[in-house]
Amino acid sequence: MSKNFSPELEQRIAEWLQWDQNPKTLDEIKKLVDSKQTEKLSKLLLNRLEFGTAGIRGQMMAGFGAMNDLVLIQTSQGLAKYLLQIGDSSKDKGVVIGFDGRHNSLRFAQLSANAFLSLGIKVHLFSAIVPTPFVAFATKVLSATAGVMVTASHNPKDDNGYKVFFSNGAQITSPHDKNIQKNIMENLKPWDGVWVNNPRNSNKCSDPLEVISKNYFSIIESKIFNKRAIAESTLRVTYTPIHGVGHVYLTEGLKVCGFKHYFPVESQMKPDPDFSTVTFPNPEEGKGVLDESFKTAAASKSTIVIANDPDSDRCAVAEYQPQESKWRIFSGNEIGALLGWWQWYKHKTQKGGAPAQDCYMISSTVSSKILQSMAKIEGFNWLETLTGFKWMGNKADELSKQGKTTLFAFEEAIGFMVGTTVIDKDGISAGLDVLQLAVYLESERKCNLSQHLNYIYTTYGYHFSLNSYYICYDKDVIKSIFDRLANFNGPKTYPSKIGSYEIARVRDLNRGYDSSTPDNKPVLPTSSSSYMLTFYFKNGFVLTIRTSGTEPKIKYYSEAIAPPENKNWSQIEQELHDLINQMIAVCLEPEKNGIKPKQD
Repeated sequence: MSKNFSPELEQRIAEWLQWDQNPKTLDEIKKLVDSKQTEKLSKLLLNRLEFGTAGIRGQMMAGFGAMNDLVLIQTSQGLAKYLLQIGDSSKDKGVVIGFDGRHNSLRFAQLSANAFLSLGIKVHLFSAIVPTPFVAFATKVLSATAGVMVTASHNPKDDNGYKVFFSNGAQITSPHDKNIQKNIMENLKPWDGVWVNNPRNSNKCSDPLEVISKNYFSIIESKIFNKRAIAESTLRVTYTPIHGVGHVYLTEGLKVCGFKHYFPVESQMKPDPDFSTVTFPNPEEGKGVLDESFKTAAASKSTIVIANDPDSDRCAVAEYQPQESKWRIFSGNEIGALLGWWQWYKHKTQKGGAPAQDCYMISSTVSSKILQSMAKIEGFNWLETLTGFKWMGNKADELSKQGKTTLFAFEEAIGFMVGTTVIDKDGISAGLDVLQLAVYLESERKCNLSQHLNYIYTTYGYHFSLNSYYICYDKDVIKSIFDRLANFNGPKTYPSKIGSYEIARVRDLNRGYDSSTPDNKPVLPTSSSSYMLTFYFKNGFVLTIRTSGTEPKIKYYSEAIAPPENKNWSQIEQELHDLINQMIAVCLEPEKNGIKPKQD
């Protein structure tokens, strides 16, 4: 090999050339070796996608630091070995494997299945694309040891990923991720037959699609609030899966519930791994992603749009406002308020439910505190977790084992868990529940979702959020920003106010500090690898500044929380805008630090 290559790089090149049997990615590396592109080879081969609590996710290309056949095989071999360490019952309980409609997802799922089958582990491999929540659901229903979903959710078209659920149907948490990563590194060489076998030829490989679909939709049907009202409703709905997996499944749900007037966005209803009608397939981004939906809605005279992301675990909602002749796209926090209210209303009006003191709702720490405000008045319990459904799902499972009932969980990034049928975010059931709420409001309260949201704020207090981010590629700059805030008025001191807004409490989950607890230790888990700093203000506002684990961003989340008697909502909004402007100037110092705001 070239003298330009270090011994470590030579070793990685040799391994790739020996192990990779995909002609395309093998040729990519061979060409780079022949042309002596040391820098590119180092980037592709010396860095490895590391398995975390969200699994792995990355761009599809050659190299150990990307998503490709070899990395998928190595990941599955590590997971397979770890599952056998947990117990021999893993062989009989098996692993659920699902996949979305992205490039290579089916192939990745089949290669993954081969790795498990190589160790005699039973595989429940879906025969068609499925929503991510189907894998979470199937893992629990089939009493499998684990579930694997091949998906990159709403990432760009060149990405793919590998998401793991544990036996309870919730996303894995630590230390499973570290144990899986250890086993991956100990099982890098592909096992015999993994590359060439067809998993369907094994008597240990079955297709759970029919039984899981039937089970899932029978539960949906059993929980319909008012079939007659749906049957009589004139509500017209437009739906889009944004080129993802959801069309078949949401449409089936609409039929099961009895909705009659629904209209798919035909240009987006079929799976398309290139996401040809959108720049970025994330309905959370708002209007641009929903432009095709609004065209279909106008033609069909629909008043509600439901959109799922490409793997259908998230749900966006928009509603036409006739008085203003425009569409309102609800934020994740607003949908959370509507669905939270709806779950509590259904629970308290149906007989035989658990008493309020045994009921729980959960939201992540950067999401609206509207559920907390509801809980104070209604008497149920509210819990806060770190961001991500791995925390909320496992907390709901823990509560279930204690005989408690989790009615609802949500995060502001349009993720919703309605009940505990699926203990992960589920865009199918959430979309169907939003529509059932809309029918109830139409028939019983003679109002729409937007008007009902105002009722919720009038009852529990106005909650207004402003969330955004700044782009920063320099980790040293990020560190200096958070170090300065943690030593603001001298060593180990935080700001006492931002602008004219006085701070009542500070919580720093990076440094393990909370000014409100007796020992100054936070209740939530801490992390030395990421930053999350929250200021609680004397006027009831809350502001969190955090880093992203997957993107070069400094994110901020803010909320104005007012008591029900304060009806001056415009002033509340103005004050929160002012606080954000002061925070940006005082805390982030964009010009000094060379960071750029989100481009709308």
